[in-house]
Amino acid sequence: MTNSAFFRGNGRFIFLGLACISLLGSCKKNPSPETLLTFANVIPKPVSAKTDGGVFFLTKETVIVAEAAEDIKSIGKYLALKLIPATGFDISISSPDDAPNSNTIVLTTTGGKPELGDEGYNLTITEEGIRLVANKPAGLFHGVQTIRQLISDKIENPSIQDGPWEIATGIILDYPRFAWRASMLDVARHFFGVEDVKRFIDFNAYYKMNTVHLHLSDDQGWRIEIKSWPNLAIYGGSTQVGGGKGGYYTQEQYAALVTYAQSQYITIIPEIDLPGHINSALASYGELNGGTIVPEEGRVKIVSSMQGVLDGKSKPTNLYKGIQVGWSTLRLEKPVTFTFVNDVLRELAAMTPGPYLHIGGDEAHVTRKEDYIEFINRFKKIVEANGKKMIGWEEIGQGDLDGNVVAQFWSKPKYALMAAEKGAMILMSPSKKAYLDMKYDSLSRIGLKWAAYIEADDAYNWDPSTEVEGIDPAQVIGVEAPLWGETIATMEDIEYLLFPRLPGIAEIGWTPLAFRSWDEYKVRLGKHGKRMQTMGIGFYKSPRVPWVF
Repeated sequence: MTNSAFFRGNGRFIFLGLACISLLGSCKKNPSPETLLTFANVIPKPVSAKTDGGVFFLTKETVIVAEAAEDIKSIGKYLALKLIPATGFDISISSPDDAPNSNTIVLTTTGGKPELGDEGYNLTITEEGIRLVANKPAGLFHGVQTIRQLISDKIENPSIQDGPWEIATGIILDYPRFAWRASMLDVARHFFGVEDVKRFIDFNAYYKMNTVHLHLSDDQGWRIEIKSWPNLAIYGGSTQVGGGKGGYYTQEQYAALVTYAQSQYITIIPEIDLPGHINSALASYGELNGGTIVPEEGRVKIVSSMQGVLDGKSKPTNLYKGIQVGWSTLRLEKPVTFTFVNDVLRELAAMTPGPYLHIGGDEAHVTRKEDYIEFINRFKKIVEANGKKMIGWEEIGQGDLDGNVVAQFWSKPKYALMAAEKGAMILMSPSKKAYLDMKYDSLSRIGLKWAAYIEADDAYNWDPSTEVEGIDPAQVIGVEAPLWGETIATMEDIEYLLFPRLPGIAEIGWTPLAFRSWDEYKVRLGKHGKRMQTMGIGFYKSPRVPWVF
């Protein structure tokens, strides 16, 4: 067979010849058309990617060369574990001193350029090998995700596949637009076990996200063990929306999730929703209740009387299995309230190495406004006393905020503007664009529709820096896509609502705005469908995407 050539003519790609003389141990020096297209279809789109027409072959002799630092060696092992199942190669990890002169994948922070920041990388691929350079290990980890996508989608198969394993030669320079690129998983409405959460973390890591927000408490369930208030998890976590046994994470399980996320350069941010969305706590400890009655038969009932509030005779509420919001609250007047809040946030801070605690703060409809503001101000002090920074939904803009606080915009611009005017950073999660629990259209099998129908293009076509008029773009810290849990009960449900929208959110957070276009992106996403299939992702096949399988 003949060598291959690849060139552009009359606006069309022209492919001539495909050859690999495997019996002679000699392969063509030019990549196949599929390999060149793979180079062009990375998600999120890199800042710069230029191929030069050659090819590197991953073979059984390929060696991963990692610097001596443990975190870099761990990234090398991670890459090997991603390449071994489909190739069947026994890929080894070598130190620079023992490495061969060619057929290597080198991971190094030596020579990383300052403009790459903490998460950027420079990837150089020649016919002799691959060299991945970054300032920090996080950049190497993100670059490894790009390497995975530069290989045929077969590389994601858990069983041995036929080669050859080609990577087009060229140079990629890449770094993120926003420092905060996140998604949220609501495990309070429906509980998801440790392995499901790990898979959720894997999805985020694959698309260079760096934060996972876990919504750990709500009216329907309390999902984290608090040793000083054990009934929160044991009783408050015993059910979920629609019934069922619910569940919770022990502190050891939570620590394992945090460690797992850290290994993929993802920060876990835990949320305990306060002062509303709190029925699971009120049901667990009656002394916290100040008159809330659980909704019955679709009707919300709130008792605002002070009877029993100060005398300690309040009764626990019933567990709740519905989906109404805004009807439960803590009471500012009760001394036990802040004993509870202090204990919960203290234990949560102790088991969370990341810098943030999320205190919720949304939809506190039955909390008196003056009490709500005092709650937020006191929550902020408690969070800071435990060595953390406070995050809350946009409504916290009514409190006394400063530059150490992050306010998460989701619905009302006035609150986000209020927070920004007080110096807070703003995290963009507009419900009409980024809420992944919304249906795609009226025929979607699960999801809600109160905010909007959000198709794949709707989730992609927006800009965090201009979403709320009047906010300084410099105060926009990034983007988060929440997946609320009212209608998701299985991992298959999670995948259906996440994909194909999550990759688009990731690109919003990573890729420069000038490089983003739905018309271009939808083609890359369409080619990406086969990769998602190989990864076993049960995604929604949007009719607005030109899928190629």
